[in-house]
Amino acid sequence: MSLELYAAYVLACIVIILVPGPTVTLIIANSIRHGSRAGLANVAGTQAGLAVMIAIVGIGLNTLIAGMGHWFEWVRLIGAAYLIWMGVQMFRSKGKLNADGTARKPRGGFFLQGLLVALSNPKTLVFFGAFFPQFIAPQGNYSLQIVVMGLTAMIFAAVSDSTYALAAGRAGRLLSARRIKLMSRISGSFLVGGGLWLAFSRSK
Repeated sequence: MSLELYAAYVLACIVIILVPGPTVTLIIANSIRHGSRAGLANVAGTQAGLAVMIAIVGIGLNTLIAGMGHWFEWVRLIGAAYLIWMGVQMFRSKGKLNADGTARKPRGGFFLQGLLVALSNPKTLVFFGAFFPQFIAPQGNYSLQIVVMGLTAMIFAAVSDSTYALAAGRAGRLLSARRIKLMSRISGSFLVGGGLWLAFSRSK
């Protein structure tokens, strides 16, 4: 891959990553409610999810998944249902606390939550499968280029998501319990909206 081609990929990558999605909504909501550490744990989970998707694209299974037909639709609908369920739970949250006064953590922990949200949108897999080939030099090493582009995307995503987590964590310390509850409802609504969009959008 030439330096010019890589620079074009980096620019496209930055533009795409800066557009907030369900993972950013989740990270902000948890950082405000539980602190920056919770948001950073979400970031670690989403990074693991991205790594899985990039590995699948690198192996070439994206073509297989694209040809799964109605089975892929079921995967997409399950992911949409998970986002909607998580959004409803966040919206209905009454701010229950543990005995020490801290907000209750989600079952499975923040890392698993971030991982599942990252994997809940299989359209990301198809996107990577269509996006990467636009910047691959045919004469170069395919596997190495996938690794470089994958790591680049993960690094930019980690920096962007971590910034959201740290900023939201600081903001959360300055908000009242009532406002934190309001933010949770807003975030829950966005997750439900993202799930509905995923459910009614076409896979192709």
